[in-house]
Amino acid sequence: MLQAFYNPVRSKVSAALVIVLLGVTSVSQIANARPAPDSFADLAERLLPSVVNISTSQMVADRQGPDFQFPPGSPFEDLFRDFMDRNGQGGDQGGQAPHKRRATALGSGFIISADGYIVTNNHVIDGADEITVRLHDGDTLEAELIGRDPKTDVALLKVEPKEDLPFVKWGSSDDARIGDWAMAIGNPFGLGGTVTAGIVSARNRNINQGPYDDFIQTDASINRGNSGGPLFNLDGDVIGINSAIYSPSGGSVGIGFAIPSAIAQSVIDQLKEYGRTRRGWLGVHIQTVTDDIADSVGLDNSTGAMVAGVSDDGPAQKAGIKQGDVILTFDGKDVESMRRLPRIVADTKIGKEVDVEIWRDGKKQTVQVELGELEEDVVAANAPASDDSQNPAAIDEASVDALGIKVANVNDELRNRFNLAEGTEGVIVTEVNGDSFAAEKGVRPGDIIIEASHRSVANVEDVMNAVKSAVDDEKRTILMLIETSAGARYFGLTLNADG
Repeated sequence: MLQAFYNPVRSKVSAALVIVLLGVTSVSQIANARPAPDSFADLAERLLPSVVNISTSQMVADRQGPDFQFPPGSPFEDLFRDFMDRNGQGGDQGGQAPHKRRATALGSGFIISADGYIVTNNHVIDGADEITVRLHDGDTLEAELIGRDPKTDVALLKVEPKEDLPFVKWGSSDDARIGDWAMAIGNPFGLGGTVTAGIVSARNRNINQGPYDDFIQTDASINRGNSGGPLFNLDGDVIGINSAIYSPSGGSVGIGFAIPSAIAQSVIDQLKEYGRTRRGWLGVHIQTVTDDIADSVGLDNSTGAMVAGVSDDGPAQKAGIKQGDVILTFDGKDVESMRRLPRIVADTKIGKEVDVEIWRDGKKQTVQVELGELEEDVVAANAPASDDSQNPAAIDEASVDALGIKVANVNDELRNRFNLAEGTEGVIVTEVNGDSFAAEKGVRPGDIIIEASHRSVANVEDVMNAVKSAVDDEKRTILMLIETSAGARYFGLTLNADG
């Protein structure tokens, strides 16, 4: 499982399974590879004084007594409540307040300026009442939290030293290559400054911890308590902040993850200047361009990010970006995959007017977008409702054999059957053949079809006509926008011409 590797009272990093991919290095890269050092001793001696131990404490409720309650109405319920109240565990039920105790946790950090700015992980200091920094020489200082960013798991602290502190500088994580040497320093299991070395095992890892996941994977030994510590290159520059490990046992098994400096440095600069992050905002809900979707919209490769929804009055809507567009480049940067776009947008200056290349109606177009600022409460818009038709549909339900589904116009009976919201209109999927491509792609009964081939559908006839047209044109797939229980998504559905 994935674990935050500080000595924790709590850990906010969720479990996930990470599959290790083996990279192959070209002959030219091997020829240019940096030789292995004879020793890390000189590097460690220089860098150790800049790495600190971080301890935090907070008051937490101390639950005592059995971890169960009798069911409501049980004859033992009142007796149980009286017992808890007499023992000070009844909370606000008339007894004393629950017992509290001070809980502590240990992590790592590193100094980035002589006047005492220190970088660590957000999960190390999250919820802390007090934060104490222990320097390499043993001195302890109280730390002030300057700012934190849960989305990237980065936090910035400040101490007031009596004299200038030794510090390290940022390096380029973008220049780090798979197979390069890396050195980690931290506070594993509370033991104090510990140095380990390994290599960069992989780049651009997504471990499902946030929208900007782009981790460096390393086999340098890191354990609980290393969270927030630095990952160095052989020049002694910080290329990452150690943040999580994959481990079934809680100890190092050679799979650790560091936040790359390319992400962390810009976040730290913003926290230092504003006390919070300021990210660019485009105002779109996006999804992956699969091979089927690429084929259905006429793209040669499954690249870019498909726009599944556009926020009302957001920058994208004002610029004319529409649902169904595929974003290929943003501000001159290629969008190789959906995951790439949020990071590019977040790193772009707020208010900047940028060129966005999109794929629409089988060709490339360029629109200009003035980027907004992402607020914490901004949520990507779901797909807008399809246009309602004023004409009653001639067909109430039908089997779409080419897709292996049955569809129907929404009525009161179907609203009740599928627990649809009052006033829901459109075309609903009532049955899905278990052997169909639609079932394989995740289409389920109760889903609402919003668009077919980039055209809004208001009734069953619209769906049938769109499918027939695609079959007649000898297309292999048809693109459909479907409202699912998880929100609106585009599906590239394979057509069975014999259906």
